Amino acid sequence: MAEEQRVVSGKPRKSDRENIALRPSRLAEMLGQDRVRENLSILIEAAAARGEPIDHVLFYGPPGLGKTSLAYVIANEVGSNIRITAGPAIERAGDLAAILTHLKKGDILFIDEVHRLGKAVEEILYPAMEDFVLDIIIGKGPAAKTLRLNLPRFTVIGATTRLALLAAPLRDRFGARFRLDFYEEAAMERIILRAAAMLGAEISAEGASEIARRARGTPRVGLRLLRRVRDYAEARADGLITLPVAEDALALMEIDALGLDEIDRRILSIIIEKFSGGPVGLETIAAAISEDSATIMDVYEPYLIQLGFIDRTPRGRACTKHAYKHLNIAYPEAPAGADEDQRRLI
Repeated sequence: MAEEQRVVSGKPRKSDRENIALRPSRLAEMLGQDRVRENLSILIEAAAARGEPIDHVLFYGPPGLGKTSLAYVIANEVGSNIRITAGPAIERAGDLAAILTHLKKGDILFIDEVHRLGKAVEEILYPAMEDFVLDIIIGKGPAAKTLRLNLPRFTVIGATTRLALLAAPLRDRFGARFRLDFYEEAAMERIILRAAAMLGAEISAEGASEIARRARGTPRVGLRLLRRVRDYAEARADGLITLPVAEDALALMEIDALGLDEIDRRILSIIIEKFSGGPVGLETIAAAISEDSATIMDVYEPYLIQLGFIDRTPRGRACTKHAYKHLNIAYPEAPAGADEDQRRLI
């Protein structure tokens, strides 16, 4: 199954455009991420007291946790215009120069997938972020000249799912860096209830709790599940999302009680059944399920590790006894002479 086809994928899909209307517009409307909200509130208040634009901000973490939504919230809080772009969309240094020269004082430039900026583009961005100047090279060879343009003070908000791929000089130019973690179940339940009210969907507290429990701590996934369950309730029930209705709808989508789908269970099953529970190398797992190793590491693994189903060891990935229990597979006793990695998983 392609990643973009998975219901529980945190990556954006075209159908997720409906979520735009459900986004919070102010920090007070944000649910969850309490530490990030508090720090952003201080950052915004302090900048307003000085009469300056806020410092450059970097959000990083798994997809679907609200990095783009937070950029819009910040723009609303400071009353600034926001310009949206993405790292892959800025192919040449001239593309970035055109964007920067159209910014006004206090404007916000949001760059999604900022780790995918080209090196030539980054070289233009460095002085723009640090000194608010734009260096343009005119001509070539010995006759080349550098023209320096002053830029108004603006704010860059970057978002990335792979902080390690962000060049250190660029990362250091973000004065405020925040990691977004998976949401707790209580926060997810409040998000589901708020979204249901905005969608005009009738839902019980138990139904909202069940959807939240299977949303993998990711608002984008929770909202996607809510819409699918709402459709099921309208087509097969009386329109009210109760606990049984939510359970039946989610079972039809093959999403289990912990939010795992078929491909998650397949990864665990392969490690357990083909490689005796591990440890097994990431490349070997990727070959076994015909998937890219980077996708496994960035998309599938984080939630499985959060659940305690997979353990990263120096020799590779291994399934813990919690994974065996979830799949109803008997957990083997450590054999005589087992290495430290194997005994640690018991």
